[in-house]
Amino acid sequence: MSNAFFNVPKAINEPIKGYAPGSAERTSLLKKYAELYNQEAIDVPMYIGSEEVRTATKKALTAPHDHKKVLGHFNVGEAKHVEQAINAALAAKKDWANLPWEERAAIFLKAADLLAGPFRDKMNAATMLAQSKNVFQTEIDAACELIDFFRFNVQYMTQIYKEQPESLPGIWNRLEYRPLEGFVFAITPFNFTSIAANLCAAPAMMGNVVVWKPADSQIYSAQVIMELFKAAGVPDGVINMVTVDGPVAGDVVFQHKAFAGLHFTGSTGVFRHLWKEIGTNLDKYRTYPRIVGETGGKDFIIAHKSAVPAEVATAMSRGAFEFQGQKCSAASRAYIPSNIWPEVKRIFVEQVNSFEVGTPDDTSNFVNAVIDAKAFDKISGYIDYCKTQDDAEIITGGTYDNSKGYFIDPTTIVTTNPKFRTMVEEIFGPVLTIYVYDAEQFEETLDLLDETSEYALTGSILSQDRYAINLATRKLEHAAGNFYINDKPTGAVVGQQPFGGARGSGTNDKAGAMMNLLRWTSARTIKETFVPPTDYKYPFLG
Repeated sequence: MSNAFFNVPKAINEPIKGYAPGSAERTSLLKKYAELYNQEAIDVPMYIGSEEVRTATKKALTAPHDHKKVLGHFNVGEAKHVEQAINAALAAKKDWANLPWEERAAIFLKAADLLAGPFRDKMNAATMLAQSKNVFQTEIDAACELIDFFRFNVQYMTQIYKEQPESLPGIWNRLEYRPLEGFVFAITPFNFTSIAANLCAAPAMMGNVVVWKPADSQIYSAQVIMELFKAAGVPDGVINMVTVDGPVAGDVVFQHKAFAGLHFTGSTGVFRHLWKEIGTNLDKYRTYPRIVGETGGKDFIIAHKSAVPAEVATAMSRGAFEFQGQKCSAASRAYIPSNIWPEVKRIFVEQVNSFEVGTPDDTSNFVNAVIDAKAFDKISGYIDYCKTQDDAEIITGGTYDNSKGYFIDPTTIVTTNPKFRTMVEEIFGPVLTIYVYDAEQFEETLDLLDETSEYALTGSILSQDRYAINLATRKLEHAAGNFYINDKPTGAVVGQQPFGGARGSGTNDKAGAMMNLLRWTSARTIKETFVPPTDYKYPFLG
């Protein structure tokens, strides 16, 4: 039993290692990458309670940049395994919920330090292999952001618990933040190792138990996450990882009386389907489930006529093509004024054409492979479509090759149609579409931008004119949950820019912020009266 309120270590963002040529961290990471690449193919189990569960049905895990190389296999589960995971979670719930908060905090602070130290190379190398990220994109994701999630969420947790009501003379009011009554189901994407871990860890930190379904294409690094959780001391059953098809999991989870919350990152269509399914089953649940989701994006850059061309070009090239445009926040459409377009185009094309494309272990490569064959076919299909349209011109890329890996050259389309298909639809790949607008039609273009897409995740304005910046900030108030001024629309940092969007982009519950953790609590008010009345009569009755 706790008899003190403890101050946790102050959260500070994890420093990003540079991986410069000849540096110790670069040598160490590439050595670990080679070790994982050349090791015997692994067999990734499901983690259910204290058991590692394997099945007769296996699926191959391959590297996107070398899809003939089998890194290992994962075990395909069935409905019964989802039921077992739920049972394991509920069996662990009482002890985990009753564990003093500082003990839970210590586990995730230890996870942060383990990841900053002995787990760093393995987590990064696994992410490079499984998700085809270069060393920098891997470092800011699998190491730094995940470390930050653990440390800052512990700090936010203590701030939540400290928030207490006033008490008048003769009474004591208290507020306790209980975990949800049931289990949380986490569905995570392929693109960020940190998101996959945080969608499990955030509810667990607040005393909840979790059933986790990672994306098939992220399972290789998901196993390292489970190894990290176990090394940090997360008890068996608190976080259970199942590798099953989505509909199989949904048929069990969303029919279960103890389903209490969904923590989701993925496509808008899937999220809307799940929300409808949950709504259909509301009368089956013990309580109204919490639904937290971060979904699609059609993220924008808009430049004002006063913007600096080199700054605009760099925001576009970095914002659109880092990690092959497979970030929820990646710039996918740009609105460039006619007066600066020729210079922006010159610099931008020069930058993009200088990109090297290849495997992540060659650190000269800025761009690597897209995640899998399905993504490759979808993205290349958009490119082929653009080649047939009279109102679209491809000025960079437009080529692709899947003979060895799923490589798509960074592709830029310029269109004369502001509602062109690739200005509106989410592509989730290295494709940027540009609309050149009349430099004197800035305000009208802001309105056009705002009503073009159903999404509202990230966006940026580049301008040297403060009036223009203010106008854009006001008119685009609901167009982006993360809005950037004179920067690319990517790169949110935990503790600095809480991340999330609204409209078709999700519930805007801001991962990496206190408000997200609050969603995984159910508050109880306790009022204690020290000297209770002994007569029913109020003074007004006299």
